[in-house]
Amino acid sequence: MSGFVLYGTTYCHLCEEADVVLHEVGVSAVYIDIADDDGLIECYGTRIPVLRRSDNCAELGWPFDAEALARFVA
Repeated sequence: MSGFVLYGTTYCHLCEEADVVLHEVGVSAVYIDIADDDGLIECYGTRIPVLRRSDNCAELGWPFDAEALARFVA
């Protein structure tokens, strides 16, 4: 299981860009589409994509680049 969750939604171009950065850094994340959950829409609807660590629940909001992502996952 991945130690990271990427919150986003279908057809979100920013979410697609975040996924590219994740692949550049070699980070694997479970993708959760917030459109399926009213609570997630309320929490993340205006700030997706958001990467969340499973170990300490820290979140990294978009925009982020490869360097910021590497620091976040270290």
